[in-house]
Amino acid sequence: MTKRSILLLFIIFSLSLSQLGAQMITEQTLKFGRVMALINAFYVDSASQEQLTEIAIREVLKELDPHSVYIPEDELQEINQRLQGSFEGIGIEFNVLNDSILVISPMPGGPSEKVGLRPGDRIVTIDGENVAGTGITTNGVRDRLLGDKGTTVRVGVYRRGVKDIRVYDIVRDELPVNSLLASYIAADGIGYIKLRNFSLTTEDEFNEAIDDLLNEDMRHLVLDLRGNTGGYLEAAIRMCDNFFSEKKLIVYLEGLNTERQEFYCRAGGNLNDARIVVLVDEGSASASEIVAGAVQEWDRGLIMGRRTFGKGLVQNAFKLGDGSALRLTIARYHTPTGRMIQRPYDQGVEKYMSDFYERFSNGELVSADSVNMPDSLRFSTLVNGRPVYGGGGIMPDIFLPVDTSEYSDYYRDLINKNVITRFSLDYVDRNRKRIENKYNSFDHFNQDFNFADKEMSELITLAEEMGVSLVEDEYAISEKAIRKILKGLVARDIWDMSEYYEIVNSDDEAIEKAIEMINERDDFLSYLRQ
Repeated sequence: MTKRSILLLFIIFSLSLSQLGAQMITEQTLKFGRVMALINAFYVDSASQEQLTEIAIREVLKELDPHSVYIPEDELQEINQRLQGSFEGIGIEFNVLNDSILVISPMPGGPSEKVGLRPGDRIVTIDGENVAGTGITTNGVRDRLLGDKGTTVRVGVYRRGVKDIRVYDIVRDELPVNSLLASYIAADGIGYIKLRNFSLTTEDEFNEAIDDLLNEDMRHLVLDLRGNTGGYLEAAIRMCDNFFSEKKLIVYLEGLNTERQEFYCRAGGNLNDARIVVLVDEGSASASEIVAGAVQEWDRGLIMGRRTFGKGLVQNAFKLGDGSALRLTIARYHTPTGRMIQRPYDQGVEKYMSDFYERFSNGELVSADSVNMPDSLRFSTLVNGRPVYGGGGIMPDIFLPVDTSEYSDYYRDLINKNVITRFSLDYVDRNRKRIENKYNSFDHFNQDFNFADKEMSELITLAEEMGVSLVEDEYAISEKAIRKILKGLVARDIWDMSEYYEIVNSDDEAIEKAIEMINERDDFLSYLRQ
């Protein structure tokens, strides 16, 4: 019996009998338990059984595949909140600025807005504890403000122009975590939607955005799934309901112990006649690859960008007795033609991840010719018979290289050291009323607002104070991008995230190319017939 086999049996042993059945508990399964008992009883030094158990679980999962994972109890709640699309708290977006908790914006309709918290407020006490000037971290704030629905937290708030500290008793409630980052009209008749992941709330968010855009005379759509890490399969299927006039197979899955299961979209969506472009990149994974694969294989739209991540393994969650969980791969995703999305991982997890990062050095992000697909991985789309390729990720119909024209090490350091965010937060804190009085709408702000040269000099000075020295030629390369990000962050803090993306996307080459392709109907259709 190898170490790998013993550890695998231990994992099976750890699962509850109600989930796997008593017949799975064999002599070999119990063997590891006896080893642990012997260590506990006779080992020369003290040994933590809890620590050894967690090491064993993690090591055996590394031998299986890159996406079977063990999730400790303290991490499980946060992961579930992201996927389930909700958490319980007071409903504010905040940042720790100058050692104080700055309220960026109360969530509309949330507990904090209901009691009167405003953007720009500073929280100085939480349940009587002073939290200003104490070095509190973001996690420290969350630990104090998150809590069970129906419980109360008392916060003391400093507001500019108000002498006394205001005290609010806020009753925590269930709050949504949006998966939709932005939706707006990007060009005449063309809507734009960006999703960060696929959660339980994605279907409702997406459908609401589509309805709003249709009311603004949207006829075609740019769907931005760049950097979308995936999530719930059902959310991806339901989003596809919007794109097809007939019931279509979107994906199927199967594994050694999992019978083939097929998943179909519903017929009669709101965008049956729309020209659709889906933007993807190396960060698009799992459920986002399912959507891209279905749109591509049914010749329903064009996929533009770069080869996707290549995650096509299906995990099922098994709860363990101590509140932790095991997400174990049980099947593989296949696109309607039978393509496998998953990249090979037979040489181990480390090689699997290094192969991904090699894309940044082997030229794949700047040239489509650097990706060679053998004929053995060639498939044909289901309507027009176009060639598409399997073997790991979705290859786009139209390759778009990564744009590094405004990138520099100086710009990278400003981002990594949080200089730009810090400057924008302080700027809005000092100028919120002036901006709101001067610009009566976002469109007005977007058209007329620009940072003065003096203000950019203040940014450079702040960067110096935070350890980022000015490199003038690199600043010249990146100044336009820096100004754009700053303006977007100000818009986000005054309005919302959608306005942020409307600004930072203003000269995004991928979006411009997508709009151009949609507007050229004949070119769009010719790509679908190649």
